Amino acid sequence: MNIKLVGTIAQTLRLLLPALIPSWRFFDVIAPSPRIEFTLLETAHDIPTAWQEFRPRPAELSAREMLKRLFWNPRWNESLFLVSCAERLMANPTEHSSAEIFTRIGAELNQNPTDVKLPPYLQFRLVFLDRQNAEIHKRTTYTSPVQRYSEITSS
Repeated sequence: MNIKLVGTIAQTLRLLLPALIPSWRFFDVIAPSPRIEFTLLETAHDIPTAWQEFRPRPAELSAREMLKRLFWNPRWNESLFLVSCAERLMANPTEHSSAEIFTRIGAELNQNPTDVKLPPYLQFRLVFLDRQNAEIHKRTTYTSPVQRYSEITSS
């Protein structure tokens, strides 16, 4: 076998192996992920009372569904992107991260059309769940400004 070909194959494998067998050393700290909750408001000055978790995890999955998700799960990949946006908002708030979260919430609300007219304003917040003994405490770490729902969905 040609030595140059062997070197090329070895170089290709060296580049491909990290993609096939990932390293977990890129985690700085292992900590809980923020959860995104949203609320719909009638006016921009309403005080939010009814928060809903955005994309809650399913309580149960069948073995078939787990196997399918192992190979094809674009919704989970997008949810991981939203967690990255949420983490960036807590560390260094940017308009981009906030806009991405608003856009995804608005798109999901548009995918589930109902006969009920949605309130015109939308707000989200980031929360952490902390377990202290047998109790679970919810801690809000970020609350977005209120946005007009039509402005989010039209952009």
